[in-house]
Amino acid sequence: AYDFCHIGHARSAIVFDVLARYLRHLGLDVTFVRNFTDVDDKIIARANKEGVSGQDLSERFIAAFHEDMDRLGVMRATIEPKATEHIPQMIALCETLIAKGKAYSTPSGDVYFRVRAFDGYGKLSGRSVDDLRSGARIAPGEEKEDPLDFALWKGAKPDEPFWQSPWGKGRPGWHIECSAMSEQHLPLPLDIHGGGQDLIFPHHENEVAQTEAATGKEFARFWVHNGFVQINAEKMSKSLGNFKTIRDILGSYLPETLRFFLLGKHYRSPIDFTADSMDETEKNLKRLYETLALLDDYLAGPEPKGGKLPDDLKQEFAAHIDGWTVAMDDDLNTAAAIGQMNGLLHLINRVLDDKALRKNAEARAALKDAREKFAVWGRVLGVGPLPPRDFPAALRPCRARRKGIDPAQVQSLMQERQAARLARDFAASDQLRDRLAALGVEVRDTPQGAVWDV
Repeated sequence: AYDFCHIGHARSAIVFDVLARYLRHLGLDVTFVRNFTDVDDKIIARANKEGVSGQDLSERFIAAFHEDMDRLGVMRATIEPKATEHIPQMIALCETLIAKGKAYSTPSGDVYFRVRAFDGYGKLSGRSVDDLRSGARIAPGEEKEDPLDFALWKGAKPDEPFWQSPWGKGRPGWHIECSAMSEQHLPLPLDIHGGGQDLIFPHHENEVAQTEAATGKEFARFWVHNGFVQINAEKMSKSLGNFKTIRDILGSYLPETLRFFLLGKHYRSPIDFTADSMDETEKNLKRLYETLALLDDYLAGPEPKGGKLPDDLKQEFAAHIDGWTVAMDDDLNTAAAIGQMNGLLHLINRVLDDKALRKNAEARAALKDAREKFAVWGRVLGVGPLPPRDFPAALRPCRARRKGIDPAQVQSLMQERQAARLARDFAASDQLRDRLAALGVEVRDTPQGAVWDV
């Protein structure tokens, strides 16, 4: 927690949010633990640069994380532990590993894990210890027994936070904190452990080694790793100038659009973020809302008395509805599930466009069932929270900002125009319409009032 979250963080958070939502939808009791690393090299470096404490810096960005995730509809985890709240557990875990001969302390106060003392090292990432050993070197000043050994505890350096330990003043290494927090809050083995693909090695590999070496128990039964996000087919990095924070993106797109986009590929696959792909996602989402609005209008009308739904249409409804569950059960394939949703939307429009079917009782029942399924699916995927008729109004400011138009200025001119119309000053009203048109804003007067778009 040393900076604002980027789109890669958004993908990981949304993937695991949907996984938790779906497991609960299936009736399972889910305890979801998501921890915060609130002491590490990057936090210390930025805190020292800003002249603040590491705690103040991490608390600021933990709060920013929650703001961003709340906007994206990511539910809070059941438990959200912080590394600095579990220092005693980390020290105890280090002591256990030393007592078992799996770790050792150095004169400078560092504690290292003996990689070669754990026979299963490399089993998660599929790497060989001998291959890793090739080319590995011990840097000058290091007190490691083996270049592959990794730090469990680091002796204190000047201008760093520290805690008292049996090895002197120091702080935890990155990997040990996750093992200590996992064991504290969940029984081993964990049912599911996850994160981005970049964590498989060395972070998750080291977690497995230190936890299983200390406890003699399996660490996790299943591992879930989400794929990377690229920007215009390039790796995202600050040096390339293509670094996209969640806040950058939500200045131009609805949170729901970003969420829908990130769920549009299987979680293990890489995904390429481009303006065109986001615009296409927005169009698809708009289509979804428009169809649901039409469907709600139809279902609010009178119920037909009789009529049978043709067997082929019954089968199509059932195929899409069953297909959504099949897709989600197949390694959380949200992309295929969204494909089933789109197919069902197309079918709904076909039925609504058919005058005979609109008067058919079985067709209406099928449409009602489909609408209920969309409500359930929306809750699982975290999309569709807006009432269908509110979506266009929520979309307009985003579209305006992407075209360099200030939505606040548009709203102010629209209010002035409305006041002029109420005063029957039609010359001023026309003049304001022209000013809006010059900005690139189209105004339509409807029975419900004036509506603008870009």
